[in-house]
Amino acid sequence: MPLDAICLSAVAEELRAALVGGRIDKVYQPGRDEVVLAVRGSEGNGKLLLSASPNQPRAQLTTVSRENPGTPPMFCMLLRKHLTGGRILEIVQPPMERLLDFRLEVLDELGDRVERRLILECMGRRANLILLDGEGRIVDCLRRVDGDLASNQRQVLPGMFYRLPPAPDKLDLLACSEEERAAALENPMGKSLDKLLLDAFTGISPLIARELVFRAGEDPAALREELEKFRTEVQEKRFAPYLLVREGRAVDFTFLPILQYGPETECRRQERFSPMLDAFYETRDQAERVRQRGQDLIKSVTSARDRVARKLANQERELEATLDRERLRELGDIITSNLHAMHKGQSVLRAVDFYDPECREVEIRLDPLRTPQQNAAKYYKDYNKAKTAEEMLTIQIEKGEKELEYLNSVLENITLAEGERDLQEIRQELADTGYLRRGKTAAKREKRVSGKPMEFRSSAGLRISVGKNNSQNDQLTTKMAFKSDIWFHTQKIHGSHVILWTEGGTPDVQSLHEAAVLAAWFSQGREGKKVPVDYTPVKYVKKPAGARPGMVIYTTYETAYVDPDGELVKRLRVK
Repeated sequence: MPLDAICLSAVAEELRAALVGGRIDKVYQPGRDEVVLAVRGSEGNGKLLLSASPNQPRAQLTTVSRENPGTPPMFCMLLRKHLTGGRILEIVQPPMERLLDFRLEVLDELGDRVERRLILECMGRRANLILLDGEGRIVDCLRRVDGDLASNQRQVLPGMFYRLPPAPDKLDLLACSEEERAAALENPMGKSLDKLLLDAFTGISPLIARELVFRAGEDPAALREELEKFRTEVQEKRFAPYLLVREGRAVDFTFLPILQYGPETECRRQERFSPMLDAFYETRDQAERVRQRGQDLIKSVTSARDRVARKLANQERELEATLDRERLRELGDIITSNLHAMHKGQSVLRAVDFYDPECREVEIRLDPLRTPQQNAAKYYKDYNKAKTAEEMLTIQIEKGEKELEYLNSVLENITLAEGERDLQEIRQELADTGYLRRGKTAAKREKRVSGKPMEFRSSAGLRISVGKNNSQNDQLTTKMAFKSDIWFHTQKIHGSHVILWTEGGTPDVQSLHEAAVLAAWFSQGREGKKVPVDYTPVKYVKKPAGARPGMVIYTTYETAYVDPDGELVKRLRVK
């Protein structure tokens, strides 16, 4: 669930304990909507992530490494100017607001101590990160909002005084009286009880509203009691982080046990909120960063793939039309056998079809401007053209299918990219294969990037390498691996090349299984079950001459059927 106001208050308590009094050493902006502050606090060095992403806004301590751009964005440079060396005085959350106000003491250009405020608004698509001066004026913000009278939207622009977002016309659960709460739960319109809670009280998420109704057993009287219990828990700050896990995957998180989903969803208690948020958002954050940074790549490859798919569809239709070419030869034969009965200018020939078992009469269209001999020759020529077309179209379709397979593999590789270096390597590959244009000047200036495969260590201690793109796949399989090492790849599914380094010995069964699981996870079969993974010694894997990057053929293989396991992938990863 997105952080609601109550869950955010629980996270804020954790941040206060770790950060208040700490100093900001460095400021980074790894993504368009993310800022990371390196802070020396009472509990040692830490990294504070402030995300204003519309899909997953939040504040948390993080241990996940994020690749920073080569040139810092302007907003990052501004934050460095104003915040580096500053001390965090307090972290304030207005009542029942999805907003954190970081109040800081910094030195200005003259060396005087002044106040600055960094405000994170965690409000979905209106999420924002705003820097204020000591008087409450906006210095700058991550997203500038130029509202107008028609939209009635709050303006957020440099130089303006900051105003809190307009409060919703709902009750504050902690501040309202018992009579107001009872009146809010009256239901003359017959709404569903969870909708009634959402419409009446601010700060409550749909998940919590459904949970309170579930605990009350859909009974309005019992719901009042559950709401009072919940209010007391919030007032006393009895929060604990819980991760909701279904079929081995984290699907949600919250600050109290969730019972509504039953036994199919496990509610796992966590030690702290920040590590839980790291675990929950790590994959989502990576996908979002790749989507933002690789948008041009995705667009170019998708356009090329769609173009190839359309061309293939047309060629297959043309090939289907050539399958009836034998009839053209037969009609030529019928015309030739009836030349004595024909004359120039004739448009239709009615003759016995001696290829028909019943010898029925057939009508053959003729060109009246041609002689009978020329009409027969035209049918033979069309037959030969169709025969040649079948041969050429078969070759072109096979070539197009390989091209389509390659482009689909590139799209899969983009999802595996962990940062700008990986995306740049894919750009180089697409430029080398002619899918991206590269100017002469840019080609001279540009340094070739060579990334490293992902590294893992099996339970038995054997090294496992996984390619993140086609260039790395080629390097792993054809350049780096020894003939005795074991090569893994999903069967007829796009995915990474995986190498289990045997070090000249015989690998154990567990290592083989773990390498197969990695091959299944880093493929398009990640969401499936019993994914087929072929494996064979590298000596049986060959790259055909002229083949696209990452394309190989192999023989003498075995197949394992494994379930992709994200937890195993994390456990085996070498940091």
